[in-house]
Amino acid sequence: MKNLKYILGVFLALLVFTCQDDEAELGALIAPTNIDLTVDIVGADATNPNGDGSGTVNFTANADNATAIHFVIQNITKLAKGGSVSHDFTVLGLNTYPITVIAYGTGGMSSSKTFEVEVLSLYEPPADLLTMLTSNSSRVWRIKGEAKPHFGLGPVGGSTPFEWYSAGANEKDGLGMYDDRYTFNIDGTFTAVTNGDVFGRITLIDELGGSGGTINSNDVENYLYDDYTEQWSLSAPAGVETLSLTGLGFVGYYAGGNHKYIIFSRSADEMVLTTTDGNNEFNWWFTLVPE
Repeated sequence: MKNLKYILGVFLALLVFTCQDDEAELGALIAPTNIDLTVDIVGADATNPNGDGSGTVNFTANADNATAIHFVIQNITKLAKGGSVSHDFTVLGLNTYPITVIAYGTGGMSSSKTFEVEVLSLYEPPADLLTMLTSNSSRVWRIKGEAKPHFGLGPVGGSTPFEWYSAGANEKDGLGMYDDRYTFNIDGTFTAVTNGDVFGRITLIDELGGSGGTINSNDVENYLYDDYTEQWSLSAPAGVETLSLTGLGFVGYYAGGNHKYIIFSRSADEMVLTTTDGNNEFNWWFTLVPE
């Protein structure tokens, strides 16, 4: 009987130790509090409190004890790196939208709060832009790898395409970019066919959640990533035609950032796009042509 009590005592002691050890590994379970949202409606002033009609809004959220923040805007979940995201509201007129902020704490705990924002959208994409992008139905695009310039970089906010670097014809062949295809459908869906791998910036490309790849200086070549579907929209903040992709959608080279591409130039069968990367280090430039 004494032996049984001793064994039971040792078992209970081990159980308590194990539970304490697990708790130490997991850390305290803390749900974020005091969720706050700052709203910057592009073009808003005393005369135009709901913006300049572009429909573009920048959001910044914070919360006590938050380790990550997501937004849910128009049924789209956006991961907010640094707590900030930008969104284009394209429904014409003055509309009120719910904005849900989800703050994540330690141990998987989360809290959420919903706000409202009233935004004016007056932008209607020109008919020739929609025709160029979608052929009024569906159109497949690719990087124009066979000609220079088609991929490169320059300073953030620069206005000279491919100012600091421009890849030569087929220079990036076999690295996971030239065989990708991007389909823009008139219903707003965007489909990317990756053929199993993509090309992108070191560390930033890990946002995709893929795997593998070969690191070459600051690039990751042939990063394993499946086909995917997102949404696209057009806006023109400050009169600049801009193509936005939801989620982690991208073209050519994954650079993170806000997934907005300024349409620097376009013709019926070619467009030059530029976007700022997630490190705010460079503007990346791409020339696309139809398949």
